[in-house]
Amino acid sequence: MFAATPDREAIDIALGLAVRAPSVHNTQPWRWRLTPAGIQLFADPTRHLTATDPYRRALVISCGAALHHLRTALAALSWATSVEYCPDPADADLLATVHTARQRPSSAQIEQAAAILLRRTDRRRYLPRPIPTGHIRALAGQVSAYGAAVRQVPDPLLPRLAEPMRHAAELHGADPGYQAEIARWSGAGRAADGVPSRNAPAPRPTGEIPVRSFAEPALPDPADAPDGAQWLVLGTPYDDRRAQLRAGEAISALLLTATGFGLATSLQTEPLGMPDFRRAIRTGLLYDCAYPQAMVRVGWAAGSSAPLAETPRRPVADVMAA
Repeated sequence: MFAATPDREAIDIALGLAVRAPSVHNTQPWRWRLTPAGIQLFADPTRHLTATDPYRRALVISCGAALHHLRTALAALSWATSVEYCPDPADADLLATVHTARQRPSSAQIEQAAAILLRRTDRRRYLPRPIPTGHIRALAGQVSAYGAAVRQVPDPLLPRLAEPMRHAAELHGADPGYQAEIARWSGAGRAADGVPSRNAPAPRPTGEIPVRSFAEPALPDPADAPDGAQWLVLGTPYDDRRAQLRAGEAISALLLTATGFGLATSLQTEPLGMPDFRRAIRTGLLYDCAYPQAMVRVGWAAGSSAPLAETPRRPVADVMAA
């Protein structure tokens, strides 16, 4: 007779894959608790970046990505999942409770779980090579399963994205609180979290759409050709915690699917913590029909690019709540 819940070995394997999810500045702002009712996901307020993410939106989205990674891993281990989102209105940090039931995994579920080990955030320039329309449609289909939508930004509308991103980078460059967070969470000394120097390229010159800059960048990124990345804007019809959590799931699904296609990806959110710039992106690119939760660069890594090293992760024991 099959067990009704995963054993501890399966849970530890799934959590080991869940903590590989992308998160703002690789802060890994999540905690997990095992209970008879299910696996609980909590936001970790001690890892909230108050200057970078004043509204905690990126923190919740990061936790949503970890939630999807967990569900993806469990699915490959023969466990279907259902989720109670924000189950306790009195506890803003309790984001989800995951329930499990036995299933037979599909080949697509196994492939998506395998992509967790391959996915990287690649902030380097991409080749100017088109992405097949079928790939973009597949990414959009993954996102829609979580109540979100993506818009591919056509070249004539890129200035509507570039302008708020440049202004946000300029304001952050003059913000001591923001710069202190960048120094705290990036650079050569990162061992368990944050963005190491080896994963951060130098800032882009004026004229290119900027990607977020980090301390002590050391990742080679030749500038002999323009960035060929395609930009996607992911939006949701609502903007509450549940919508942000599910946006994180959608982002995870998009990134893992893109990885399965062999595409490079980089998540970008810098202007979205500033209301005026977020509003400009919502109006200029989503026509006030959705709330932007993230931008994703998608494209083909240059053949001459060295494989990216993994960013560090905390061990599972360090992310378990008492």
